[in-house]
Amino acid sequence: MSHFSLVCTRCAQAHSPSMTTLGCGSCGAPLDVLYESTPDANQSRVVPPMPFHAESPPISLGEGNTPIVPLDATGRTLGLRDLKAKLEYLNPTGSFKDRGTATMMSVAAELGVDAVAEDSSGNAGASVAAYAARAGIEAHIFAPVSAPQAKMQQIGVYGAHTHAIEGPREAATEAAVAFCRENSLVYASHNLSPSFLEGTKTFAYEIASQMAGALPDHVVIPVGNGSLFIGAWKGFHGLVAAGVLDRAPKLHAIQAEAVMPVAAAFAGREWTPQPGAATIAGGIAVGDPPRKQQVLDVLRASGGVSIAVAEAAIASWHARLANTEGIYCEPTSAAAFAGLELLIEAGHVASHDSVLVAVTGFGLKDTPPTNNR
Repeated sequence: MSHFSLVCTRCAQAHSPSMTTLGCGSCGAPLDVLYESTPDANQSRVVPPMPFHAESPPISLGEGNTPIVPLDATGRTLGLRDLKAKLEYLNPTGSFKDRGTATMMSVAAELGVDAVAEDSSGNAGASVAAYAARAGIEAHIFAPVSAPQAKMQQIGVYGAHTHAIEGPREAATEAAVAFCRENSLVYASHNLSPSFLEGTKTFAYEIASQMAGALPDHVVIPVGNGSLFIGAWKGFHGLVAAGVLDRAPKLHAIQAEAVMPVAAAFAGREWTPQPGAATIAGGIAVGDPPRKQQVLDVLRASGGVSIAVAEAAIASWHARLANTEGIYCEPTSAAAFAGLELLIEAGHVASHDSVLVAVTGFGLKDTPPTNNR
């Protein structure tokens, strides 16, 4: 008997655990994992509950346990007394996505899945390709032709079948879904998979462990589909419920002005993708995130803010982090620092507050053109 079920994020209808059930049968909303019981405080400090069984060996490449480093020079520039970064780009394939993929592919292995398909602009595709190889599972990765070549080369190195799709990012999703339907494959969508989301909550568990007694007041995260953002809240909220933490930090969602569905909705404004609109922060260029409402719910629950940043600010921070802190990150991660600067200017973050920024991807995977700096 399973120790968890799937529950609709909108109407709360329960569903049986399955990798092929990615939306509610009644209203179509995304699903979350619901466990039968809350872990006790002693265990939850170290081992978060997961949607696979203890007797099944997990599929792992040593993901997690990424370092938290102080950013003293940047903190002084911004007028902050305590600024830190969690270097998620030190996960095995170079991004935070490995947290979710490890859990999703562990579930796939336990269920005997032998082939999956995924659509991704790069990082998630590379992660699924790597962990599928580790699990002995065939992988098909669909990505737009505009995806960074470094990421596509990485996907190919792991032996996955790559499918470059013409058109906008959404065309890759449509092609992957059609391919799964035509070939009876599991659609291992990092955007929709409840098990992927469960894996990302380890980000919060690690922060609680690594910063015991000094939890940050604010956590700033670049948001596209929002899996790390939602997962972080699930982790912090679970630790509070278990009595390990007495509070959760405020979580802030940063987007690019060119693609800002969450930031616009948070501000109560209408927003639709504009033809030709693009951002160098490709990891958060998601025009219609399926879990947008969950991100908005987390913003309200945590007391956080969503804000959008300009391209010039993203490019500037991309260079500044490398030059002053030795952090070579993707433009997507640099967007989070551009957002932090605006949060401070707007008074959402005070000089005496402690802040942690998620550095989600490695710079060699996605470097902006020189003329953007």
